[in-house]
Amino acid sequence: MLFLRSLAFNVAFYLNLIVQMILWTPLYFALPRRRAWFVPKVWAASSLWLHRVLVGARAEFCGLENLPEGPCIIAPKHQSFWDTIAFLPHIPDALYILKRELMWIPLFGWYVAKMRMIPIDRGSRAKALRQAVRIARERLKENRQLIIYPEGTRRPPGAEPAYKYGIVELYAQLNVPVVPVAHVAGLYWPRRRFMRYPGTIRARFLPPIEPGLPREAFQERLIRETEAACDALLLEAAEGPNPPPLPETAQRRLRQLRGAVAES
Repeated sequence: MLFLRSLAFNVAFYLNLIVQMILWTPLYFALPRRRAWFVPKVWAASSLWLHRVLVGARAEFCGLENLPEGPCIIAPKHQSFWDTIAFLPHIPDALYILKRELMWIPLFGWYVAKMRMIPIDRGSRAKALRQAVRIARERLKENRQLIIYPEGTRRPPGAEPAYKYGIVELYAQLNVPVVPVAHVAGLYWPRRRFMRYPGTIRARFLPPIEPGLPREAFQERLIRETEAACDALLLEAAEGPNPPPLPETAQRRLRQLRGAVAES
């Protein structure tokens, strides 16, 4: 049964994407950029609705009041495709850094170009970072919210933190608050897996980290606060009713957390 529900969702998810891109194209490209944002937001919300109806996976967001007015950096954990779309309906004018090759995909690339994102050449990390800083500085003048995944690539729940230096440099150069976002969506929508699991995916927007901290202090605080919130959500998911299957990384982290509690 779970296999069939996962199959139904995966098929519906991609059909929904294709149909909505075709359906909305005339209106989307005729509207000014800011007014056209409702189209990607509707698609993201409808994808979460399909996830809930077909799989039984609900999404809950808390701490949205921590999103500041005006420009900021939003720094979510990156565990799943879920976290690339789930926050979109709640962010006024999202700005993503993405591989420039995505811009070459017919129709999808045109949609992305309309929203004036930050395509970069990832061949040279130093060059890509300089390019991202330069473009982000200009885009943030429009009161946009830059979304960057501090670990760069998707990692399974409970895995050792592997935060890249890019977000530290962006924080130092852009001089805006950073809002960490904790979740364990990878338990329910695993990376590189076909199966989808029912349950409640909780995402927590943490209090913003103010601009102006030394680089090392910012990095330490970002990791400490994000990982502590993710640990709490992992425990909540594992100890709640009908927990999802736990990957080895999550099981190992739970043993560490429970051992620390037992010793205290």
